[in-house]
Amino acid sequence: MASVGDMQRESGLQGRMAHWHGRSGRSYGLAWESLESFSMHEADLYLIAKGGHVLWVGSTQELVGDPLSRARFRLALDCATHVFRLPAPDNRPSAIWDLEGASPEAAVQAA
Repeated sequence: MASVGDMQRESGLQGRMAHWHGRSGRSYGLAWESLESFSMHEADLYLIAKGGHVLWVGSTQELVGDPLSRARFRLALDCATHVFRLPAPDNRPSAIWDLEGASPEAAVQAA
């Protein structure tokens, strides 16, 4: 369970941008979301991470249509420290692949 300090720190980050670099080298601006209270929207992709390690990337489409992705999502939520959101790009599967190997800029790892 998150401490009050953790929740206050996280709520202060909500909506702020974090920059991650995909395995292709592309830079992504991701919006911080509250791990305790985020809700998914169809038009967005989500990256769930523990520190600087990506645990799951996807959207509601993956949760509905892919049982393996749904299982990975549940496991990711159990140990995640961060959730990020971005508007889904036109080539969603390619972006998911790229973000699954993403790494954050140093400021995200320190947060």
